[in-house]
Amino acid sequence: MSTIAFIGLGIMGSPMAVHLQDAGHAVVGFNRTAAKAQPLVEAGGTAASSVAEAVKAADVVAVMVPDSPDVEGVLTGDDGVFANAQPGTLIVDFSSIRPDVTIALAEQATAAGFRYLDAPVSGGEAGAKNAALSIMVGGSAEDFAAASDVFDAVGKTVVHVGPSGSGQTVKAANQLIVAGNIALLAEAVVFLEAFGVDTEAAVKVLGGGLAGSAVLDQKAEKMLGREFAPGFRIDLHHKDLGIFTTAAREQGVVAPVGAVVAQLMAAARAEGDGSLDHSGLFQAIARLSGRD
Repeated sequence: MSTIAFIGLGIMGSPMAVHLQDAGHAVVGFNRTAAKAQPLVEAGGTAASSVAEAVKAADVVAVMVPDSPDVEGVLTGDDGVFANAQPGTLIVDFSSIRPDVTIALAEQATAAGFRYLDAPVSGGEAGAKNAALSIMVGGSAEDFAAASDVFDAVGKTVVHVGPSGSGQTVKAANQLIVAGNIALLAEAVVFLEAFGVDTEAAVKVLGGGLAGSAVLDQKAEKMLGREFAPGFRIDLHHKDLGIFTTAAREQGVVAPVGAVVAQLMAAARAEGDGSLDHSGLFQAIARLSGRD
């Protein structure tokens, strides 16, 4: 079992850190809002007062923070991982950030004597709570194998997808597919409601056919009940679609549907829905038909 520093104890990071503690690892957690470390402490873990304190004796440093600048700050700041962790420490970044930033950070980590994996996750809050995340991992095969105990404690589908940056590239594709599914599901629900159809029955039969999906299973009830407590916020999905559209443009990839969905997500955020679950995209789409 390892000593694991877990940086970022939010909606996703907190249950992941608890699972690692429950699996027998010694987890030291840090979050800027100190109260968010309480579930980890109740599970037997330790709360640190800084990144430096959390990582100083860690075998593994896990990072789960919102965006590229946050990861850069955690790793490269004076209080950060590179300045305070022991050489040879394995860094596992579970955050969803830009592939080019990941590649640059991996190069810095290697030059400083660390090992580095980008390992963004999919599955949302439910996946984190149930230790059923899908994890797409970029980095060396050797480091991937070394992190197997960490991944097994928090994930269900764990795949090494290539060198550094590959995990983030696959995650960007994942976020495109999820956002597209949410947008089309929202349009379908608005359409069904406009005709006065029994939407509960409609969703049940749709889920049993080719239209069925994990998005339909997890998000249709939220739309029908207009209940959008965040499992994965629109703000974050907006950020992820920005990563996708920028990377696609730089690579010369045409993504017309992705561009439209990114604009819909941006509209939802501009209308004040950024803190809602991404299924709350329903509200922006319903407004277009005057049915919000």
